Amino acid sequence: MTPRSKRPVATGGGAARPRAVALRNRLLRVLIPLRSRRAAQLRYAAILDGQTVNLHAQLPARAGLPERAEVVLQRRRRRYPGEARVHEGPAGEVLVDAAVLLGAEVGGVPVGTGRWRLRLRVHTGRRSRTLPLLLLQPSVPYEGPTKPMTASPVTGERHRLGRSFRGSARVVSSGARPAVEVAKVHLTHAGVTVDFRVLGTRVEEPWVDFVASGRRIEQTVTSLGPDGFRVTVPLGGMPPRSSRPDHWDVVLRDRTGRSMRLGRRLHDVRNPLRVFAMRSLAITPPGQPPLIVQPRYTPAGNFRVTCTRMHEAGRTDQ
Repeated sequence: MTPRSKRPVATGGGAARPRAVALRNRLLRVLIPLRSRRAAQLRYAAILDGQTVNLHAQLPARAGLPERAEVVLQRRRRRYPGEARVHEGPAGEVLVDAAVLLGAEVGGVPVGTGRWRLRLRVHTGRRSRTLPLLLLQPSVPYEGPTKPMTASPVTGERHRLGRSFRGSARVVSSGARPAVEVAKVHLTHAGVTVDFRVLGTRVEEPWVDFVASGRRIEQTVTSLGPDGFRVTVPLGGMPPRSSRPDHWDVVLRDRTGRSMRLGRRLHDVRNPLRVFAMRSLAITPPGQPPLIVQPRYTPAGNFRVTCTRMHEAGRTDQ
């Protein structure tokens, strides 16, 4: 018998990324001191609300004090300038502050998917000069009840700050992830009405399923615009069948077989269950015992309606 030939062992790309990061960091330690004389250094850079770039930079000493400045986002032949404020710091250094809104739908810069270079253009009289913006250290996520926004709360588009191998700052933009975002919840003694938006995708002939413990209530939806919809579910069909609470999850479906949970994710809070708390309501459906109805969000941000028999009201959050 001839020995079987050994196949080469496949290696994943996970090990290559740390090496690339380490190589870039070593390269930056060499390049940044060389470029600092001809570039503006970012003391602070972040996208705090998911759609506004906030910048605070110091100009090189040889640049002097310009009359005005602007931040320019550029990708290939597309350039979009944004106003910046020039002022002197306490030690006489020249500082620049800017806040650039991203996204045409919110009245900002119409950036599209891709990497956008960030540069600073300074003007004195008729003369102008363009400087790179060096990002020495990417912003570090902070702790607390809120967190950095990862997407625009209006469009769902995602923007983040990055830097090139030479340390130049850039904005990396990508489209909205497919999601169904709850916009409004209205609770009455008759039913629950939910307004929601579909982001990052299109749905064809949609409907909504309310699902709990093997039960399903299928409801039609009403269009509120190109991406907005409304659904109402009557509470008469939702009382629990036992002493335990029923947790109704809400799922959008369409004729293509797509299914997506309704939820609230375009926010900056770490605990949506606590922050976006909604009032509960005691009702008595015709022919049914009294129950407590509690719309709420799970820790993952999914929308849920919990129905509990009246004597179990204290256990709705268990």
